[in-house]
Order: sequence, then structure tokens, then C-alpha cells
Amino acid sequence: MQIKVSAPDVLHASIDLPSSKSISNRVLIINALAQGEFIPQNLSDCDDTSVMIKALNSAENVMDIMAAGTAMRFLTAYLSVSSGDKIITGTKRMQQRPIQILVDALRELGADIEYIGTEGFPPLRIKGSTLSGGDITMKGSVSSQYISALLMIAPLLKDGLRLCLSGEIVSKPYINLTLKLMKDFGANAEWVSDSLINVESKSYISRPFVVESDWSAASYWYQMVALSQKAEVELLGLFADSYQGDCKVAEIFEHLGVTTTFTKKGVILSKTAITAKTLDYDFVEQPDLAQTFVVTCALLGIPFRFSGLQSLKIKETDRIAALIKEMSKLGYLLKEENDSVLYWNSEYKMPDVIPAIDTYEDHRMAMAFAPACLKMREIRINNPQVVSKSYPGYWEDLKNAGFCISEE
Repeated sequence: MQIKVSAPDVLHASIDLPSSKSISNRVLIINALAQGEFIPQNLSDCDDTSVMIKALNSAENVMDIMAAGTAMRFLTAYLSVSSGDKIITGTKRMQQRPIQILVDALRELGADIEYIGTEGFPPLRIKGSTLSGGDITMKGSVSSQYISALLMIAPLLKDGLRLCLSGEIVSKPYINLTLKLMKDFGANAEWVSDSLINVESKSYISRPFVVESDWSAASYWYQMVALSQKAEVELLGLFADSYQGDCKVAEIFEHLGVTTTFTKKGVILSKTAITAKTLDYDFVEQPDLAQTFVVTCALLGIPFRFSGLQSLKIKETDRIAALIKEMSKLGYLLKEENDSVLYWNSEYKMPDVIPAIDTYEDHRMAMAFAPACLKMREIRINNPQVVSKSYPGYWEDLKNAGFCISEE
């Protein structure tokens, strides 16, 4: 399937954003570990969260979490401390995404996990039991989802968990998000030094919880305002004291001509003057924003150098390689360094006559490239349905904001 997207002359919209996938999936795990009597409210309706809900409520021995990386990592840890013998698997791509670091850590804590296929990759057979806990060391440069998976089960370990993170710690806001949510449910979990997290052995407490809107989803509307000639967009359900690290998007977009005004209902985005002549930023703590800023800066003609992108290599696709290839279709020649840096020095070639963006089963490729139509006459997106992974209503929201979307 392919769609053609073209933009309105003036962007003026009020958008009810989807709920945070990151918060939804963490709260579902923590609530299940608390044997919660309350059902979390305002959960995300995205694929990843739907898969998580289905898995947690299923009595089947085989859990197919499809393409949901968060669910694979969180459920691997969850099943290790839950009764039963389960197999967890996913799509072909999921079976190519590494999980050995997490499995090794869980085995060190006493977990019974075996690989059914290729060593180091799903599918897994997991026999749940009571784990001892104690001291464990992990590289801070691994995916924060591995770290969060371990942290969330830590209160159920007999000796708690003292997790030492060595070297550079990436995506720290996601670790802090996990710790804040754990505390909301009664856990004693905190940083005791720059590299050590201590979690006491203590049962979670069930409580009501309402999930806030998603700042990652908001980033695409910031992008649209930045690329528009004239725009004002209201985003509902966003707040200045958010738990989400991606709320940093508001600060970064100030340099690209978007100002944020907080209201009781959310935020209002308005056009201002662009102040950045170049943009140099380390996305190690906000990797999910990288695609948005790559497309935005290039289309605004702003050279950039973005570092801290090492985790992009093991996302739904190799996002660095995908960005280089797809931006070339628009005429922008990007380069990478050390599998962790992506930059553009204003190198340009003639774009494809009718560029069609491949999405690589990656929701963020579709959502980050669609706003390019604000600077081009139109853009085509292949397999646009991938947005259901995190923002199922994305295309409908674009239509309601005045974009024209048609199937080709």
C-alpha cells in the first residue's frame, strides 16, 4: 500500500494526542507484578500496548508479541519471575533483534531461560521462578529497555537488586521514567551514585493510575509547525512536569522556530524566528526524536551533526541506514560515523522525481517523513499502516488538520 500526502496552506489544528506508549507498557508490567486490582486508565491504543495487554491476559503457552520490542524485553523479565512455562516469540525481524544481554543478566539472577532458535535471539522458553537478586553489572550503553526490564522485577527479588551501570549511560530519561513509575506503585528504587541503582525487596502496592499523552507523538506536530509558513497547533494532554524524557522536544524546537505555551489543557505551538544556523545535538537521552530532527533540519536547510545514535542500529530497523537511504530520495546526502553519528553538511543532489519513502516496518519512518510535504509539493509513503505501532490515529489526525491523503 502507498499513500500520497499533500499539505494545507495554513496549519491550524487542535490534536488529542495518543497516550504515552512508554508509560502504558511500564505501568502494565508494574501493575501486573502488583497483582493490581485497578486497571490503568487512558492506556495507549497502539499495537505495542495492545500486544502487551493480550500477553498479560492470555493463558496460552506461546506469546507472539509480533514486532513489539518493548513487549519482548519487558515480558522476558516479567515471565522470569511469574509462575508457568512460556514461549515468547515475534515477527521475523523480532527474531533478528538481539536479547542476549538481558537474558544473560536474568540468568545471573537465577532465571531459567533457553533459546529455541538462534543463540542470543528470540524465541525464548522461560520457566518462571523466584529469583535471588543481588548485585549485577551491565554496560550503560545497552538499550534502556534491558535496564528497565530488570528494574521493574527487582522489588520481587528476594535480595532486591543493586544494578551497576558501567561506562556511558544512554537513554537515561527512560531509566528515570521507570524508577518514577516504580515509586508511584510503592517501590523503594533510587540512584545511589552516578552509576548505581538500588532497589529494595518490597512488594508493589496496587493503585489507580491515569496515563498522560505522548511527547514522542507530539514531536511530529512540532515538526509540522517548523516546516509550515503559517501555523498554530494545540496539543492536548501534555504537561511541563512530564515524566517523559522526550518532552525535551519543546526546548530543541525553540531553535527551529517553534515556541511552546503551556495551558491547563496541554500546549499551544506557534511559529517564531529560526535561530539555528546549524544544529549539533547529542540524542543519547532522546533517541526516538532523531528521525524527526534529521528530516526537519534538512528541509529547513540547516546543517546538523547528531550524535548518541548507537541504539538506532537495533530499533525496528537500522534507522541510521534507513535515514541515509530515504533522505537521498529527497536529495539530501547524509553521512554517518562510528555507527552513532549522523550528519549533513549541506550536500545535495537532484531528488527523485516522485519520491516514495520506504518505512521498513518502522512507525517513526512514516511519521517523520510525512511532514516533508510541507516543503515539497507532495510525498508518498509506502506501507503507511506501520504507524499503528505507536500512533494509530496519525493519518486521521493529519486529515483533520487539513492534509490531503489518498491511496495510490
